[in-house]
Amino acid sequence: MSDLRFERVDAEATLQDWRHVHNTIVPTAVLSLDEVRERVRRHRLEVAYLDDALVGCSTVRPPTSEASVATVIARVLPAHRRRGIGAQLYARGLEQARKLGADVIETVVLATNPDGLRFAHAHGFVEVDRYVLPGDSVPFIDLRLA
Repeated sequence: MSDLRFERVDAEATLQDWRHVHNTIVPTAVLSLDEVRERVRRHRLEVAYLDDALVGCSTVRPPTSEASVATVIARVLPAHRRRGIGAQLYARGLEQARKLGADVIETVVLATNPDGLRFAHAHGFVEVDRYVLPGDSVPFIDLRLA
């Protein structure tokens, strides 16, 4: 997919694009622009474009001083799934997590996203936890790379 490009989230347009993809795929945990600005200071956020069309985003939560665990999340808008975009986002995130010193890789998927769960299982992740955010009814599923 030669026309696929990735941009690190560091400007207003990429902040808004990352937020749009996140909020579309995770409607139970909608983020404001200020919340995305705060996340970009702690995590590595990227957006993906196919030609000029926004198609996805990713998050890498780096390891901490307490644990060498990183979380890698790849999100692809429904109209652009099953074209290898998620695999490329995931591979980029996994590479970044490893460079940051992660020995353990985790991800998280909203239970109402069967495509995301299939993708995680197909890439070797196994479920380790389910939880529901306060005031919500849809569980998040934490998965760990086996």
